[in-house]
Amino acid sequence: MSVRQESGNARHDDAARAGWLYYVAGNTQDQIAAKLGVSRQSAQRLVSLAVSEGLVKVRLDHPIANCLDLAAKLTARFALDLCEVVPSDPESGSTTLGLAEAAATEIERRLKSPDPIVLAIGTGRTLKAAIEQLTPMECPQHKLVSLTGNIAPDGSAAYYNVIFTMADTIKARSFPMPLPVIASSPAEREMLLSQPMIQPALTLAAKADVTFVGIGDLGPKAPLYEDGFITDVELKALQKAGAVGEIVGWAFDRDGRLIDGITNDRVASAPLPSRERSLVVAIAMGERKLPGVLAAVTRRLVNGLITDENTAAALLAA
Repeated sequence: MSVRQESGNARHDDAARAGWLYYVAGNTQDQIAAKLGVSRQSAQRLVSLAVSEGLVKVRLDHPIANCLDLAAKLTARFALDLCEVVPSDPESGSTTLGLAEAAATEIERRLKSPDPIVLAIGTGRTLKAAIEQLTPMECPQHKLVSLTGNIAPDGSAAYYNVIFTMADTIKARSFPMPLPVIASSPAEREMLLSQPMIQPALTLAAKADVTFVGIGDLGPKAPLYEDGFITDVELKALQKAGAVGEIVGWAFDRDGRLIDGITNDRVASAPLPSRERSLVVAIAMGERKLPGVLAAVTRRLVNGLITDENTAAALLAA
């Protein structure tokens, strides 16, 4: 290691200490300066560095009246078992900002249970962002199971499949689905799902205690299409059939009904766990996803929702 690298690592160590002293221990910058043996200005810079380098993750833990009100109304309107609404940032076009942090908090709350649970996980950008926010912990009592395959169309590992990252972060036993997201034919799908090595994952998925999934839109920039899982012809066929959204590859229409044929007869994902005896939480926001989210909560494809203010208001106005 070079002297420059050692210097950089030492500075990050100091920044981490300063961040911990400020955000966790509640020290003032003068106190941090004294404890680290630096000037007040250096202490301030170290705290700022801790934030800018992602060494400190800040979560807002204050009830916001409008968000709570929207969550209560969504819960009553759609008979949800869990609902959380986060503030909308009018200056941001992100579809994960705020949601990832809220989802991470909810996932961590479930994982802190001393009693063993089966946690099923979908895939997607928002879930990936949420898993990256998780605090490392030891959870050997729990089991993680993926609802969807982890093989991309080119044979590589699917980029937004998160089970391995999550299992590594929380040190829990994981059950991946070593399958393509969408098989090349219905016959191939049946053959793949019949393999003995797949059965434990399918069995666990069916009895998951809590499940977290994303909702993908099926517009011109549909994630399934942009990530290469379906073709342009297939996307147009789904749109013509009335598809407005998808959950772990399962495409559905405005009434929440699965689309017959097209790609659904080749989806290798596990069915969604029962919403009658378990919690299935969708994490989604944004105008493009609104039709899919509305269909999912109306037809109870999911019974939990984490979304933002703007999407919540639009759902209530629909």
